[in-house]
Amino acid sequence: MKINRLIYIISCLVVFSTVTSCEDYLSPENISSSNEAQQFDSTSDTFTALIGVYNQIIGDDAYGQRLNLYYPQSADDFKISGDYNCNDRRGISTYGACTSNPDLNRPFLKLYSGIERANLVIKNIPLSPVYQTGSAADKALMDRYLGEALTLRAQFYYDLIKNWGDVPMQMVPSSDLESVYLPKTDRDVIYDKIIADLAVASNLVPWKSKSNTSNTRITKAAVKGLRARIALARAGYSLRRAPRVMAKGSNSEVYYKIAYDECKDIITSGEHALSQNFEAVFRALHDNTEDAAKEVIFAVGAFGGNAATDSKIGYFNGMRHDASSSWSSNGGVNAIPTYFYEFGKFDVRRDLTVATIQINAANQAIFATGALFTDGKFRKSWTNITGTSQNLGIDWPLLRYSDILLMFAEADNELNGAPSQDAINAVKQVRERAYVGNLAQAGSIPMDKAGFFDYIVHERLLEFGGEGLRKYDLIRWNLLATKIAETKQNLTQFLNGTGKYATVPMQIYYKETAYDRTKSAQAMLMGMDFYVAPGTSKADVFYTPTPQGSAPSGYKSINWRVAVNAQYINDPIKGYAQYFEANRKELLPIYNDIIQSNYNLTQDYGY
Repeated sequence: MKINRLIYIISCLVVFSTVTSCEDYLSPENISSSNEAQQFDSTSDTFTALIGVYNQIIGDDAYGQRLNLYYPQSADDFKISGDYNCNDRRGISTYGACTSNPDLNRPFLKLYSGIERANLVIKNIPLSPVYQTGSAADKALMDRYLGEALTLRAQFYYDLIKNWGDVPMQMVPSSDLESVYLPKTDRDVIYDKIIADLAVASNLVPWKSKSNTSNTRITKAAVKGLRARIALARAGYSLRRAPRVMAKGSNSEVYYKIAYDECKDIITSGEHALSQNFEAVFRALHDNTEDAAKEVIFAVGAFGGNAATDSKIGYFNGMRHDASSSWSSNGGVNAIPTYFYEFGKFDVRRDLTVATIQINAANQAIFATGALFTDGKFRKSWTNITGTSQNLGIDWPLLRYSDILLMFAEADNELNGAPSQDAINAVKQVRERAYVGNLAQAGSIPMDKAGFFDYIVHERLLEFGGEGLRKYDLIRWNLLATKIAETKQNLTQFLNGTGKYATVPMQIYYKETAYDRTKSAQAMLMGMDFYVAPGTSKADVFYTPTPQGSAPSGYKSINWRVAVNAQYINDPIKGYAQYFEANRKELLPIYNDIIQSNYNLTQDYGY
């Protein structure tokens, strides 16, 4: 939908006056208060303004590439491919980003542009004649728009805080401020404000069954799920400015209770459920449809074939397709090879989440080396777009029902000192879906608080790989430094073939296989022709040593464990998370020009 030009103009009046992307929309005309009011004198014009707010969550600088594909790297699941450069996405992935890194610039400004647009909607809806004297139906519609704007503003602030910590808080349009040069506000103050806003929004926005809209539009479950997610962040750890240490939020039990209540409301509503087919959840995102169970509660839409409104999902990240194949995609997010081995042998999530194959120029499936696995929930060949196009129109799953179940279980465990039966049942739903057809292999769930927490930590690793959640989960648990150290230790064992990796093969032998994009990820992988050692099955091939030397007759060899060397672990250029520093690199620096544009803004955190 076309966005009114007025919204573009007024959204350029953000906190920082150096938004170069707004120059094309600025004009010498005076934007008077009467013009602003006219934008909200009908439900249709108000909806146009609201679409302008939604527009700031999409595109390359938001959840089309940078916020969801660049910023969440690296944790103990994925990292960006390629060699270290402090001034691009690889600097972010290695925790070595410079303050001059341009990938830090536009997302920060776009989030504030979204806040400005939301502020205009939030201010003007209650002042609108439609809201004050219109019909009951029109007022209910305006209420919904208000709730959606409050929710989007909360999401924008959450994205700012989780990446930059304390940031300036602006809750009114820039034109209503005496000065736009705002200092930073403590994140807990911002969290408390947006948590309160979301409580209001949840009473204004309908459940999905009453909304007659797709999952790219905010519904009550999306509001409540976001409120639960932010409450858990408020309850957890974050890097503080003074003293510069990871510290837990105050009154944590209050926020665990908020998360518990909101998740329980969603669960008992019956509005959403787990899809019985894990892969189907992600396939639906590739053609802008919904899974049958409505597991994806809120997705960020993508459309238009351009950097402003579409996404690079499935092109920049996802399974790699050779440039000369029918599809051509980068596969620029690599799975850490030890992540593949966190999954059980019969976990259906493994072969979808970690793509161990790629597509060659002849449209054949071939194995990737152990150092070049990619994330696999997004695949260009699952769309109808061929050739070299980078904008694929794939939606991003910002909130899934499985997250509601696991957040509920986590909050329950914290409040009760041990998991209740409801919490165990919630986790069991997620686990048993992962082991459908092999429930005997699913294992048992610990009943004590510490054991259950550790189980949640691991289950979230398996459930949400490639969805941009893991790094932020580890930060709020104060486990990022621990898991990076553990991953390096695991990689060392992987390199040496010791510990739990003692039986991982050095090479895998296989034959190229025609790629069939209609097959499931698991069926495609297990349908390939690869060498199976005598006395074993295909399911064992990744866990059984194979003969070293030349490949068996008729097979090709691919480096599996041997692809990981010492450089991969600690090298200054090629290493994994090699510039991470605890109590500093949990947050990103602010782009230097933004700091220079606001004399009240400080860099902090040792940058």
